[in-house]
Amino acid sequence: MRTFAEFWPFYLREHAQPLTRRLHFAGTTLSVLLLLAALALHRPWMILAAVVCGYAFAWVGHFFVEHNRPATFKYPLWSLRADWKMWTLALAGRLEAELQRAGVAR
Repeated sequence: MRTFAEFWPFYLREHAQPLTRRLHFAGTTLSVLLLLAALALHRPWMILAAVVCGYAFAWVGHFFVEHNRPATFKYPLWSLRADWKMWTLALAGRLEAELQRAGVAR
């Protein structure tokens, strides 16, 4: 894949199961909260906890729900960008439309 626009539908198809998307959402949300806490409390170690938390939730979804390899292994930066995009679309209530465009069945 050469562009993020090409990667995005692939990424969504790799997250076809609702539980996988929920795990990603939970992990990303907890990561945001940990990052905010790290800044507010001046605890740099919480930044590492935020990263571990985000990936742990996501990888559980991939290995035990989707039974696929996380895109992070092959496309680390696009995967991170796509995770944040998926998270913001879910927050805005616009993720379903994106999933349908990518051919992810309900």
